[in-house]
Amino acid sequence: MRNLFRWLITTTLIIRLLFTNITVVNAQDTGEPFTPHYEETFEGMPICAPGIYVIPPADCLPVGPSQTLTAWAKIGLTFPLKPLPALHPDASYLELDQNYAKLNLPPGAQAAYYPNIESAIQGWGALSTLPIGETLYVAYENVSYYEGNPYVYNERGEWIRASPTNYSSFQGLLFDRLPENDFGWIVDLTNPRREPDYNAPFVNEKLVRETIVQVYDQLEAEGTIWYMIGLGKWVERRAIRVVSPRFSPPEGIENGRWIEINLFEQTLTVYEDNRLVFATLIGSGYDPYYTQPGLFQVQEKIELETMTGAFETGKVDYYLLENVPWTMYYDGPRALHGAYWRALFGYELSHGCVNQSVADAHWLFDWAIVGDWVYVWDPSGKTPTDPAFYQAGLAF
Repeated sequence: MRNLFRWLITTTLIIRLLFTNITVVNAQDTGEPFTPHYEETFEGMPICAPGIYVIPPADCLPVGPSQTLTAWAKIGLTFPLKPLPALHPDASYLELDQNYAKLNLPPGAQAAYYPNIESAIQGWGALSTLPIGETLYVAYENVSYYEGNPYVYNERGEWIRASPTNYSSFQGLLFDRLPENDFGWIVDLTNPRREPDYNAPFVNEKLVRETIVQVYDQLEAEGTIWYMIGLGKWVERRAIRVVSPRFSPPEGIENGRWIEINLFEQTLTVYEDNRLVFATLIGSGYDPYYTQPGLFQVQEKIELETMTGAFETGKVDYYLLENVPWTMYYDGPRALHGAYWRALFGYELSHGCVNQSVADAHWLFDWAIVGDWVYVWDPSGKTPTDPAFYQAGLAF
């Protein structure tokens, strides 16, 4: 019985120590008798009901599930998930009173315009010829077929062999209020992983191109950046392009209105009254035809612009792009414009211009005015910034 009594006393003291912070003063140091001092603790407080407690409550302990839920809420991860406060611009921006065709020619062949379809089929009596090139697109009014081959007729009354094409229907996002977290687009077919690790198991979910996702966290691992797009869902940098909304304008912009181009993410954002109003994917210049970083202004707006020229010696890379829609020059020959010949956005794919989908270029053209700021930057620091690198040559 005596041993049991001692065990009960010892156990009581241990439990007391677990829930109390004890400060012991050594009698040998002060000359005073040994006196334990007990500080106020959470002993006796109940555990809070499971929930989100961004501000710690005074009458309960937010531990266990509440701790986890609160940590998720602080990065915007709630249940059910809050939708992104965005929508696509009106579908009317997709409409364009233009038809386009691509000249599909054998290597080294030269395209020509003819006075009628019979001449075009036979290949004689050409009115004019085009230089041999790589990227040749023309605008047309009508199309006819002979033995399965298309021939298009333009507004000048000329015929040329070319294949009608369709342009991308991709559209960016309009925002009525600031999103609570970052967001982005999937740019390649991918399966999220359960952890930010190439060896982590895949989530049983396939994400296709242009899927819109919210981004709740990010970290660097295994030589890349991983983005958390949901609970237990991580995708790596190659599969996603991310927008991190600004809360203040870039240096030099004081009217709260600007177009921002992020060369690393290949995104374009638009701000009005210092607030994000639009975001989309773009295609900027690739090496060595970079899009120049810097602060610029819209210089000129042209609804339809024919772009033609060559970059290489001997003009072996001659290009012709008729009736490029919604063009806004902002840096010499470099412009923001619709790119009806592009199927994909979110990658470096131009000769210096900022390529957009036809619908996005239309929306931006309507929003912008001459003199608006255009801020171009590369947070990775890989794009050359020396103005001497950028010639006043051609771009598209």
